Amino acid sequence: MRRILIVRLSAIGDVVMASGLIPALRALHPDAHLAWLVEPAAAPLLAHNPRLDELIIWPRAEWQALWRARHYLALWRRFTEFRRLLRASRFDLVLDTQGLLKSAVWSWLSAAPRRICLIGREGSHRLATERVVPPKDDSPRPMGAEYRCLAGHLGAPEGSFQPDLAVGEAPRARARERLAREGIAAPGARYAVLCPFTTRPQKHWFEDRWQALALRCAEAGWVPVLLGGPADREAANRIAGGIKGLVNLAGALKLDETVAVIEGATLLVGVDTGLTHMGTALGVPTVALFGSTKPYDEPLAPRSVVLYEKLACSPCHRHPTCHGRFDCMRALEVDRVFEVAAGKVKP
Repeated sequence: MRRILIVRLSAIGDVVMASGLIPALRALHPDAHLAWLVEPAAAPLLAHNPRLDELIIWPRAEWQALWRARHYLALWRRFTEFRRLLRASRFDLVLDTQGLLKSAVWSWLSAAPRRICLIGREGSHRLATERVVPPKDDSPRPMGAEYRCLAGHLGAPEGSFQPDLAVGEAPRARARERLAREGIAAPGARYAVLCPFTTRPQKHWFEDRWQALALRCAEAGWVPVLLGGPADREAANRIAGGIKGLVNLAGALKLDETVAVIEGATLLVGVDTGLTHMGTALGVPTVALFGSTKPYDEPLAPRSVVLYEKLACSPCHRHPTCHGRFDCMRALEVDRVFEVAAGKVKP
């Protein structure tokens, strides 16, 4: 294979887990031109990776704005230009790792002779030349299981699939500068990153428990640092209120700066969110709190651990039946979470 395209448009956590395909493909085809098609929101996760030759960004939101404004001719021109770009790239292999219609269309329009669809929902596999469906069994599910299966299908060497996040020097410098302004001076700073926020309330831990955990971290000598996006600011302010010494950076950093902050952390505790998966990918001691969802049982990283209480109703995904009690997350007590976290941190 001379030219390979990975299609994983979103979301942040899935891009993190799918990044293991980069070293797997490099081990299999070391001299291939390796490109990735992604939406702008997740692009900073890939922009600094020297093992990628090309990053192709699909400006989906801009196109949607043109559609809503009824600028159909301008939208058609953008579409045809983008299709022309893909075809001119002459990819030999396209991996649709998202397996949705919106990703399959770009795989198909590339006109690559070999197009592999992972799982395949919404009929997306019909636009591919091959389909890979991971087997379902009762064995522990590793982080990025479906992408590991795809790497194995391609013949990648055993152990070559490893999440691959590269931290850029410029965002690392900006992250250190921001931490220094908050009194966390590198190198040697010890701080605990807390990642409480997701898009679904049933995946959340409780705000009073985050506050209690932040206090325990501070007592242990780790400055608690809250991370999240702009939409999380209100909830972050509630958690941070009254917690002396807690640094609230929710919504204050760009995505690649957030990656850099996580890279230097002493510890990360988070729910099922992309930031938590970043901790594992970067080798940071990480405690993942899962309840209504369980993307993996085994992080396959010695410094990471999953805490999950399986109830009769779990995982319920998008359809909780506990009437807002979220019993699976309530079963995760602060003392237990802190003890497990402390056990992962080197003295």
